[in-house]
Amino acid sequence: MDQLFDFHFSLLSKINTSFRRDFMDGIEWDERLIGIMGARGVGKTTFLLQHITEKYGKSRKCLYVSLDNISFNRGSLVSLADDFVKKGGECLVFDEIHKFETWSQELKNIYDQFPELHVIFTGSSVLQLNKGKADLSRRAVQYNLEGLSFREFLQIETKMKFEKYSLQDLLKNHISISSSITRKVKPYTYFEHYLRYGFYPYYLQGKSTYPSKLMSTVALMIEVDIPYLNQIELKYIHKMKKLLYLLAISVPFNPNMVKLAESLELSRNTVFQYMQYLRDADLINLLHASGAGYSMLQKPEKVYLHNSNLMYALSSQQRDTGSMRETFFYNQVSALHEVNATAKGDFLVDGKMVFEVGGKGKTAKQIRNVKNAYLAIDGIEHGYDNRIPLWLFGFLY
Repeated sequence: MDQLFDFHFSLLSKINTSFRRDFMDGIEWDERLIGIMGARGVGKTTFLLQHITEKYGKSRKCLYVSLDNISFNRGSLVSLADDFVKKGGECLVFDEIHKFETWSQELKNIYDQFPELHVIFTGSSVLQLNKGKADLSRRAVQYNLEGLSFREFLQIETKMKFEKYSLQDLLKNHISISSSITRKVKPYTYFEHYLRYGFYPYYLQGKSTYPSKLMSTVALMIEVDIPYLNQIELKYIHKMKKLLYLLAISVPFNPNMVKLAESLELSRNTVFQYMQYLRDADLINLLHASGAGYSMLQKPEKVYLHNSNLMYALSSQQRDTGSMRETFFYNQVSALHEVNATAKGDFLVDGKMVFEVGGKGKTAKQIRNVKNAYLAIDGIEHGYDNRIPLWLFGFLY
């Protein structure tokens, strides 16, 4: 236990508290079992350590344990919890819970045996609480930590505070909102930088090394996280890498599943499954038709990379500006809203709002006579009527 606390306090002494994510205020920290899910690199560990610093400081009532650390004694988590509670512990924090083979059963047992103990755990975005040996979906309150929004990136870069806005508020009051923001900052001074390297917080460790670190992150997702959590044999990993590459050079991709399966020498159903795994890992986004119902084997209308940073990292080809715009919009809006394909326009949001994404010359021709239709326009600071600056959709979270 003392060795664990030494590691705990060593990490707390190094944590950077200069930037704090608003997401922290939306979590019900009094819940007994909290899961923070998210892709590699979105800042789950830093997020947890900042919370511990705020609430517990240097108290030994909270203990952070990294299950990814080789120095951790691979004993029972229940035994650790028992020892911790007997010494006055109140909150156990398990980072990378999916690295512990019996994680779901252990968490269930801790929840049932120690009602006075609060447990917080992080897991890969691939992890699903109802797929462990013990179903935790009814016990754990789950939150998903996204990568940085454009708003958060601006806050880091400018050291200024910017409010987040609901989608309805943005649609109704976008002129006054954009005016309040542009009085403080010129968004297009930073927008291109965000598209290249602003989604994952570790860009702060060095912009020049960011592309290689991002590629390493992607490799770990495909080589470690996805195979481990989905019991995929390692000999098939190169197929998944090839699939991601094919999608990366073609996005937005209108999938021909037969041709894709032939090029990968896989069955059509296996390609569907691999695409789902890549989506669960936050490497791609699958755009489905509205009202079609969900199925792992349902063909998506289009496939996008999950965020624009991946477009720069995964392909050396010239990136299509239109694809970049759509990827940004889909990524930022889907963090809080359901996004589907639509016959008229690019995206249907929450089943009732249609959006067409484009540049300054984009007209409303494609959404003419469509109710609740809007244009998300790149290259403008301010909009009018239903023409809304694209960058403003980065202020939703």
